[in-house]
Amino acid sequence: MKYIGIKRTAIALLLSLPGTHLTAQTGNAPTLPSQPPNLLLLVHQQFRFGSESAREKYEIEITKASKQLNVPNQWIDLQSITGTPEALFFDPLDSFEQLDYASAAWGRINALHPELARWQEEIRELETSERTAIAVRRSDLSYRAGFIDLSKARYMRVLEIRLWPGHEEEFVEAFKTLRAAYEKIKADTPWVVYQVNVGMPSPAFLAFVPMRALRQNDDLLAWRGPLRDAEGEAGAERMQQIARAAYQSMESNLYAIRPEMSHVFKEFADGDPGFWSLAASTDPQSSGNEPANLAALRSGAEAQHYQ
Repeated sequence: MKYIGIKRTAIALLLSLPGTHLTAQTGNAPTLPSQPPNLLLLVHQQFRFGSESAREKYEIEITKASKQLNVPNQWIDLQSITGTPEALFFDPLDSFEQLDYASAAWGRINALHPELARWQEEIRELETSERTAIAVRRSDLSYRAGFIDLSKARYMRVLEIRLWPGHEEEFVEAFKTLRAAYEKIKADTPWVVYQVNVGMPSPAFLAFVPMRALRQNDDLLAWRGPLRDAEGEAGAERMQQIARAAYQSMESNLYAIRPEMSHVFKEFADGDPGFWSLAASTDPQSSGNEPANLAALRSGAEAQHYQ
């Protein structure tokens, strides 16, 4: 899990849960495969304009130190391409027990390596806002999530849907209808849905579409017509009714994965070692490892094309 989540926010969340205790239990360290996890801890961070290089330098130092120290958890750094400029840390977990374990382990690591705390405080000085949430996987609303291999993803499309209270059943109906339509047209881009458990106004859901290339967005655009046909006229109308009545807000954004500021276990990195090895080889003074054209995507017309 991202250091910042363990050091501050995740511990606060743990202390608010009844019956939780910080103990280091042998064998509880996450050993997650590259498929979507049962739980996600998501940390949204925004930073002062012009602080990108300084922030990246400290994040890379933390990532390198974490690899050497064999820290108990993983995190994937996502940098926004569309929407508000931000970092989104995507921290996989199997259970709240692993969050408990990682919190205790980080307490010992911080005591032995105060430079980690110093680097994190430097990052905090650059922040303008931060929001943390924990979400639970909803396999019943996901599409072919078992085919997802996060280790091979380069980008992530994230759909955030906030509902009006009392409309969860309509949302479930809508996404099951959508999943059935995807199955009918045999779409080859899987996605996974999570329901927010703590950290955001409820009810809220998040859908993640891992992508190897941005051109997969072209497939999503091309499928609009076939999906509507697969839903049928009555099904499409019902989907629109649900959206009007149940959805308080809906936002879709694209993020790029930054391996040099991510920390994943060897078993995960082995899925694409050439990509994830950037986490060990990046010079902290260099910030030139962004995916091609990422800066243009953030600020130019190309970004608008993919929104």
